[in-house]
Amino acid sequence: MDDYRRLQALHHSLPAFTPAISISLLPFVAAFCLLPTFALAFYSSTLPTSKLNVKEPATALVASILGGFGVVALFCSVGVYV
Repeated sequence: MDDYRRLQALHHSLPAFTPAISISLLPFVAAFCLLPTFALAFYSSTLPTSKLNVKEPATALVASILGGFGVVALFCSVGVYV
């Protein structure tokens, strides 16, 4: 029980969490990430096909990363903290 009280005291003595990016900026971060995602997805879908095309996986990778961060920023901006 003593360990629990020590941890509880430590928990209460720590400062409150402050996000690295302000919550008011999250909609802009979401737009900054999601708009290029849609543009890159369109670009990737219109590329001519070839046997070993390096542009398509690279473009898809960048679009996927931007889309992932954009969706998380969009969820957090509406109050769904994931």
